[in-house]
Amino acid sequence: MRARAFWSIGLAVILAACASPAGRTYSQAEAGRPWRVQNAKILDIKEATIEGHHSAIGTVGGGLIGYSLGRAVGGGTGARIAGAVAGVAGAVTGQQVEKAATSKKAYEILVDIENGLEQLVIVQPADQIFAVGEEVRVYTRADGSARVAKR
Repeated sequence: MRARAFWSIGLAVILAACASPAGRTYSQAEAGRPWRVQNAKILDIKEATIEGHHSAIGTVGGGLIGYSLGRAVGGGTGARIAGAVAGVAGAVTGQQVEKAATSKKAYEILVDIENGLEQLVIVQPADQIFAVGEEVRVYTRADGSARVAKR
């Protein structure tokens, strides 16, 4: 009986920890920093891509896989040479795979701020769907970062 209660409580704690909070999540650095908010109208939307990144994970992982596969060919000195060549090819491939996996679909959004005050192009992740002519809000920070959001 106690074991069952223990596992039930443990499962409840794990599920609570996995629950996603409502709304947008902000980093510690973003919290408390003000946004300038302006009304705007969308003039144009184009699809874009936010470039992914590569790190040692893709490079080393690809290199190890390539080396292992290369070493499986033949035996002796030939296997070592094949492992080295395949390791380099795997490292390059691993970088590209990681870069492709971390890229994001985005929109390049042209907005007219407050009826002709200025026009801005903002590139942001495609996490909302917008339409040309839609009334939106543009949030801008002092560092120049900006975001378009529905009203």
